[in-house]
Amino acid sequence: MASACLQLSGFFISFFGWIGIIIATATNDWIVTCSYEVTTCKKMDQLGIKGLWQHCVMSTDLYHCKALSDILSLPAYVQTSRALMISASIIGLPAVLLVLMSLPCINLGSEPESVKHRRSVIGGILNLLIALFGIISTVWFPIGAYRDSGLMTFGFSLYAGWIGSALCLFGGSMITCCTGESPQYSEDRFYYSKKGAPATSSPNHAKSAHV
Repeated sequence: MASACLQLSGFFISFFGWIGIIIATATNDWIVTCSYEVTTCKKMDQLGIKGLWQHCVMSTDLYHCKALSDILSLPAYVQTSRALMISASIIGLPAVLLVLMSLPCINLGSEPESVKHRRSVIGGILNLLIALFGIISTVWFPIGAYRDSGLMTFGFSLYAGWIGSALCLFGGSMITCCTGESPQYSEDRFYYSKKGAPATSSPNHAKSAHV
């Protein structure tokens, strides 16, 4: 029962983490750049917003965005972060489905428990992979942007990516490590222990018979 509760909790935690990853990938508010101090730029309405897909400039009565469409000319940190975040968003769908179909309250025909356990472990590993991709992207991107732009602050999308990665890491760890051992392994171990019992008792039995 405790294992089922941990598995269900891990499913919901990783699911909300995946939603955070999607939000971070789809939105553009990763970092806010400024040529002066941030407070001065806010007063002058001269802020730049940079993300995976666009670089926007905000000034008085002007909001202009330039799409980052020339892939070959983009810095390595932008290309890598974009590829990892897209991969994490795509991997999240089979991860959610695998964990969902392995919950104790869902039965797909007469499949054995060992199959559900294996499905749950694979889904947990995929969630850990999503967390790894998200952590690499959300850490490398601001470091690379700081080297290019100088002064900056973190945006909403970056916080969403951090929270989503942390939730996927926590939820995936719960699913992978806290679901217990495979039922098939337990059944096989019990079978072999029962099979080996007569062999250990046979010498004593023969000795008593001889006496």
